[in-house]
Amino acid sequence: MSENGSINKQIAKGAAWMVAFKMVDKCIGLVSTIVLARMLQPEDFGLVAMSMVLLSALNLLISFGFEVQLIQNRNAGRDQFDTAWTFTVVFSVACGLVLAALALPASQFYRDPRLEAIIYALAFGFALEGFSNIGTVAFRREMQFDREFKFLLGKRMSSLVVTIPLALWLQNYWALVIGQLSSTALSVALSYYMSTYRPRFSLKSKLELFHTSKWLVINNLFGFLQNRSAPFLLARLSGAPSVGVFSIGMEISTLPSNELVAPINRAAFPGYAKAAHDMDKLRDTFLKVIASIALVAIPAGVGVAVVADLFVPAVLGWKWLDAIPLIQLLAVFGVIKALQTNIPYVYLALGMAKRSTIIGSIQVAIYLAVLYPAISGWGAMGAAWASLGTAIVMIPVNQAMVAQCLGLGYTQFCRELVRPLIASGAVAAAVLGVKSQLNLRQHSLDYVLALLLCAAVGALVYVIVLYAVWRLWKRPDGAERHAFGQLEKLLRKAGIRVNLVGS
Repeated sequence: MSENGSINKQIAKGAAWMVAFKMVDKCIGLVSTIVLARMLQPEDFGLVAMSMVLLSALNLLISFGFEVQLIQNRNAGRDQFDTAWTFTVVFSVACGLVLAALALPASQFYRDPRLEAIIYALAFGFALEGFSNIGTVAFRREMQFDREFKFLLGKRMSSLVVTIPLALWLQNYWALVIGQLSSTALSVALSYYMSTYRPRFSLKSKLELFHTSKWLVINNLFGFLQNRSAPFLLARLSGAPSVGVFSIGMEISTLPSNELVAPINRAAFPGYAKAAHDMDKLRDTFLKVIASIALVAIPAGVGVAVVADLFVPAVLGWKWLDAIPLIQLLAVFGVIKALQTNIPYVYLALGMAKRSTIIGSIQVAIYLAVLYPAISGWGAMGAAWASLGTAIVMIPVNQAMVAQCLGLGYTQFCRELVRPLIASGAVAAAVLGVKSQLNLRQHSLDYVLALLLCAAVGALVYVIVLYAVWRLWKRPDGAERHAFGQLEKLLRKAGIRVNLVGS
């Protein structure tokens, strides 16, 4: 097998492990969100979201991207790993102390005294998380995604087993706070159980690590402004309930598309780092990854948009009805974001972090220019429109930059999206047709059954139409061939012999 084929196979295998984790993770997360949304109020979620703005801001001070450098640099050894761990510990503890000092001023700024105690608890968790074992980075670096799967799943389960029982008992925002703190402690312990590496305090490689880190820190700053500006302004202008509705709307709408894409990106980056010395190989690998992302992100986003009016009353409850238009709008934003998120990993693999910084600065400038007037005029819906509008404006910028970097024709990228777009359009038409025939009473059970029906119809239509379009395209190699090949194997194990990918 060629080196390029080997890398693509490793990425595909790693993506399968990471997608499997994300499916399990988000099923757990969705159940957790549903249960918590049923037991808690929008205000509870809003209080924690307000506190997380401050925590995320301080997190920028320790977001040097050391993991990225340890993965990219194939010669990184103990000196680099120990130095990365030492810096993380020192800055985490320092920032935890700063966060605790800001607890009282923050509660006075938001005019809510409950925030002070919440921030103290989060500050302790912030400092504790810095002690996580840096050795787990080797799972990704060596593309050992089965071990990565077990590690990440263990971290997720530690959150679930604590938060939901606390919510049943406490019935308020402290369930979210204590649950997060307990989850952090358990995940730190798990990192040392899963990896035999034992970090030591060292600063031998400080200059080497900081050389690239300056651009990664700036990129993280832009990411923070992009993700946290809306909750910050909503908290100040509209209050905790508005923040809660926006936060839940953003989480639900982007969960299927972005969270299915995140594991693909996680698996792709080590592969990009290996292929960085050969531009033709890197370009081929990038296009295959984009095709895989489109295959899951586009139907996921379209599906969320067309069933949001069923999902909210069926799953979250009637008190969250204000989130329906937000979810529908942000689902489109989620698809666009998912199709663009892989591009920065190409720049990182090539050692061109500055390029991501340039793009990030343009995006944040546009976003902040429209966000405040949008929230002032339309509240949470204004924040959603600002996010979507910025994403649309950035499409040609992102495409031009990556095309210039990889020597990529604009139509090469777009061709990978055509078949999933056609199949997803058929899904939207089919689900809307089914919904038009339903006569629902204002009972949750009616909406649950309708949601299940529409989900089944959408999934079936997507697979059938995608397969038909792929056949009309003369069955090209790529994501569809791999997906239908796996489906063929599953059907054969069930005793159904079909020939989906052969001549």
